[in-house]
Amino acid sequence: MSENGPKKASIVVFSGDMDRVMAAFIIATTAAAMGMETSMFFTFWGLQAIKKKRGTGKGLFGKMLSIFLKDIDGIGPSKMNFGGMGRWMFKKMMKDKKVTSLPELRQMAIDMGVKLLACQMSMDVMEIDREDLIDEVADVVGAATYILEAQQADITLFI
Repeated sequence: MSENGPKKASIVVFSGDMDRVMAAFIIATTAAAMGMETSMFFTFWGLQAIKKKRGTGKGLFGKMLSIFLKDIDGIGPSKMNFGGMGRWMFKKMMKDKKVTSLPELRQMAIDMGVKLLACQMSMDVMEIDREDLIDEVADVVGAATYILEAQQADITLFI
């Protein structure tokens, strides 16, 4: 925990579901707005939130997996996705209610100095290269680096 200096927040983004990624970015931007040093560690399906819109994978399995790996605009809700129809419906409802979109939330987090970290092991397993991630990702790190981030945080969340 941070005894001297600013409070810190650390969020693991494990899910690639639209609603959960949205919650992670809302909490991260709120923490940053409150003056907290905030980091987000994206692992497994959560990597979709920081992935560019392009295919990944070199081997057969990696290329097959790439079919299911989306970018931030392509991820669907955890419930009622209906083959993409749910994603469209939620985006429309959010726009009608003037709710900030996921890409806008991600950009807000970047602009507010939220540190975006990608999990090296997940990237290796899923055959995602550094070049497949948005440029604003601060670093590609292992679990030990995340643990150090979390150890120093006042708030740690797993989403």
